[in-house]
Amino acid sequence: MPELPEVETTRRGLEPHLQGRRIHGVILRRPDLRWPIPAEIEAELPGQRIAAIRRRAKYLLLDTEAGSAVLHLGMSGSLRVLPGDTPVRAHDHVDISLEDGRLLRFNDPRRFGCLLWQPTGETHELLRGLGPEPLDDDFDGDYLFQRSRGRSAAVKTFLMDQGIVVGVGNIYAAESLFMAGINPLREAGKVSRARYQRLADAVKAILGHAIVRGGTTLRDFISPDGAPGYFEQELLVYGREGEACKQCGRALRHATIGQRATVWCGHCQR
Repeated sequence: MPELPEVETTRRGLEPHLQGRRIHGVILRRPDLRWPIPAEIEAELPGQRIAAIRRRAKYLLLDTEAGSAVLHLGMSGSLRVLPGDTPVRAHDHVDISLEDGRLLRFNDPRRFGCLLWQPTGETHELLRGLGPEPLDDDFDGDYLFQRSRGRSAAVKTFLMDQGIVVGVGNIYAAESLFMAGINPLREAGKVSRARYQRLADAVKAILGHAIVRGGTTLRDFISPDGAPGYFEQELLVYGREGEACKQCGRALRHATIGQRATVWCGHCQR
């Protein structure tokens, strides 16, 4: 599933093509993706100007005066800005046409993505109760330390809790814990304030670098300009179980935490 850097890469790729543009129409080639597509998408969007394209967690929001279209790429979704006469391919489920003749096309083979509606002044239920953005100033070691007190869950599970901080998925949690030198199996409530500061700094550094590089290359992810991300080539632990740690040379360990594969170095991460 695309993680935060992939979604932010998509947002940045789309922004110069969509912001300030007026929507001409909406074509839905099926009534649902993961969930039914609300009637407001067809009824409210045409004629609206896109004031901004934002990201909240792994959701993209197209803001207009009437409300916001809320999109999630799911496991295999992609968004592209194309000429209006581009032939329809398999799994091209949604077209949002623009007055300049181009269109925003949502392709999603597995249909785990979504297209929902958020009225102006409201917060969609899927966006309520989310933690802070990991790149914001209010996400730091003090915050993680305070939220972790009394928690016996593994620190990796804690870090991936969307109510604690949004958008830190399996890949980047593993890489951030490695950079911070923290064993992913350690109880969250037993990690010190200083180590949580290192972890917060690592999350910001890892995600920031991944965004600059275009996101992690995953089989189903393609950025809006058609170029894949390149960060996967630099992964230090994720997907490298049994291989040598690039810091100490010892074999990387592997376990399952919260039904997710976890790889770490037993020497470098304590």
